[in-house]
Amino acid sequence: MFSEISLHILDIVENSIKAGGDFIEIKIQVHTDTKRLTVETRDNGCGMNEEQLAACENPFFTSRTTRKVGLGIPFLKQSAECTGGSFSIRSKVGEGTALRAEYLTNHIDCIPLGDINATVFSLVIMNGNLDFYYLYQVDDRQFVLDTRQIREMVGGIPFDTPEISAFIKDFLQENKQEVDNGKLF
Repeated sequence: MFSEISLHILDIVENSIKAGGDFIEIKIQVHTDTKRLTVETRDNGCGMNEEQLAACENPFFTSRTTRKVGLGIPFLKQSAECTGGSFSIRSKVGEGTALRAEYLTNHIDCIPLGDINATVFSLVIMNGNLDFYYLYQVDDRQFVLDTRQIREMVGGIPFDTPEISAFIKDFLQENKQEVDNGKLF
């Protein structure tokens, strides 16, 4: 099992990319009063049919031909439910997939969020031809990184250009610090 929620997100988003998604949403919402952390992802990839959707929570199911198990979704579900939280997934062929995992952060089995900035940064820089919408929210404070807006600002300059990648990295660090005051969740 992954030791950080951010690594679960990385795995799920990589699946979205492999499924042909070119617009991926990632939302992290922390509610300190109710001690809940919610992770949502949504993509516009190929989606799953009803049979695949029913089977995707089984670790012995995968749509890949290179291996016989698919552990990303089952491990995410398990990590959320072990805290008393919840998990749900919706998908439609031709429209994409959306999932939601909710963690109770005060539970002893709740794994840390981890370095979500590094995860989002890596996804954006390594997949410069795709668009990402990332929301990070703690209570009533939030920020959004939308690569469509960045792409508009920088024109045709690739995201992996040192100046642009440094801007994205700094944007993530400064805004997360402002939103969560450096607290780890």
